[in-house]
Amino acid sequence: MFTGLIEELGNVVKVQRKGRSAVFFIEGRKTVRSLTKNDSIACDGVCLTVLRKQGRVFQVQAVEETLQKTTLGDLKKGDAVNLERPLAADGRLGGHFVLGHVDGTGVVRRIDRRTNSWLFHIGIAARFRRFLISVGSVTVNGVSLTAAALKPSGFVVSIIPHTWAMTTFRFLRVGGKVNIEYDVLGKYALNAVRGGKRT
Repeated sequence: MFTGLIEELGNVVKVQRKGRSAVFFIEGRKTVRSLTKNDSIACDGVCLTVLRKQGRVFQVQAVEETLQKTTLGDLKKGDAVNLERPLAADGRLGGHFVLGHVDGTGVVRRIDRRTNSWLFHIGIAARFRRFLISVGSVTVNGVSLTAAALKPSGFVVSIIPHTWAMTTFRFLRVGGKVNIEYDVLGKYALNAVRGGKRT
């Protein structure tokens, strides 16, 4: 369980391909201090398991399904990733309930620069639109955000200067892909209303 409050930016120092999976060597400063083997950590919103740690670098592995479903398949040496450790039992829930189970990817359609913020217009697959509500929660690249506006084929989020400085949003460009996890509470509520029927 995560909150979507990014702790730091990690740096991908190596990518090792293993068949249809990949092992990522990620350098961190803050999050890596308390990490041990088998711990969970969210990398750009994807919950992964720590395989090994050496100094400031830890290793995680993503298998074929994860590489296809998320942006991790596009990661390369030198890329920055948002890092968050799981929520501690006695910790505060400052963002919203985030599982680290990415539903799919979205595409940055437009970026509007405002005086003190940035508006990101993100396009998504039509089947996911039902999981969004106005001013509801949504996770983008592991960041807990509010859907400031809804569009027929996506949504808009507002990025404040602190989030811009602390996350990978400042590296995103129009056409870039992002990992999206929709609010788990909304997904369960929709499933209950539909009586568990698949759509």
